Amino acid sequence: MENNCATCVAFSPYLEQSITLAQKKIVFYTCGDQKKQANAAYLIGSYAVMHLQMTPEEAYSLLVSRNSTYLPFRDASFGTCMYHLNILDCLRAIYKALQFGWLDFSQFNVEEYEYYERAENGDFNWIIPGKFLAFSGPHPKSKIENGYPLHAPEAYFPYFRKHNITTIVRLNKKMYDAKRFTDMGFEHHDLFFVDGSTPNDSIVRKFLNICENADGAIAVHCKAGLGRTGTLIGCYMMKHYRLTAAESIAWMRICRPGSVIGPQQNFVEGKQTSLWLEGDMFREKINKQENGKLAVTRILSGVDDITINGSNKNRTTRKEEEELYNDDEERNGITQGDKLRALKSKRQARASTGSLS
Repeated sequence: MENNCATCVAFSPYLEQSITLAQKKIVFYTCGDQKKQANAAYLIGSYAVMHLQMTPEEAYSLLVSRNSTYLPFRDASFGTCMYHLNILDCLRAIYKALQFGWLDFSQFNVEEYEYYERAENGDFNWIIPGKFLAFSGPHPKSKIENGYPLHAPEAYFPYFRKHNITTIVRLNKKMYDAKRFTDMGFEHHDLFFVDGSTPNDSIVRKFLNICENADGAIAVHCKAGLGRTGTLIGCYMMKHYRLTAAESIAWMRICRPGSVIGPQQNFVEGKQTSLWLEGDMFREKINKQENGKLAVTRILSGVDDITINGSNKNRTTRKEEEELYNDDEERNGITQGDKLRALKSKRQARASTGSLS
């Protein structure tokens, strides 16, 4: 399936208006293509949850009564689908997003979503409005490379300031100088791990700590802003909103199709139980603080060695850091992130609609 927030939000008001004005039975149909059938089922199911107040399970039961085999909502990898995220997972994600206010028809701007998701306009999407923006990694200078428009850090400044993004987290190797962000008042953190791989526990803890202490919204990127980016944002969603792994992955793919790739899917699933427990403990700690039982000035999630701009007391030496950043397939040429960028550009091949603003 290749659905997203824009499709869902644009589709739902159309049906709602049609029902209100015409009061007639509406037949929504598609062809025999399995991908299109899955997309159609997702849209109908989402409408049932959002406007007919059905539970995800009720909506899904109607869908499977007509067709018991729908294709999974898969990642952006190029191989065989190894993690079967189904339509019910997507409907549950929609249901939770409505509860948390992440999907609000009065606030969601379809045109803006479609504009900024395009590669030439920034290639970014809000995952949690006002909290997490996922985007494709900036480049030292704005240019087009292998058909993909790359943007310098400065291209993002106006949008980031307008939307109170105060913190940038980089997960891929250093392609640009972080000072270009920090000199303009943004916090910047580096939490590198190899393209297509999963983060170690230390990286997960540091990421959660950064996000829990950020003053504003956080913009997270790797090379393509899909795999590593989605994996860590998913960890935050499980800890702080108690979403299941499947719901977290589903919501991210609804917002930014293809997010969380290959083994990262199973990693997120494997972290669910421990992050739920951490979240419960975190909320208990917050409650005690609010009741005046603990006097602390800053909330930490088990890591006390983090300071702004990614520095910490246990940082590696320059040599170790260089070895870390070079010890991956990026030193040999095209990476998974490069392939994903190229694929997105190919799918979006049409005239540019403007520049970042």
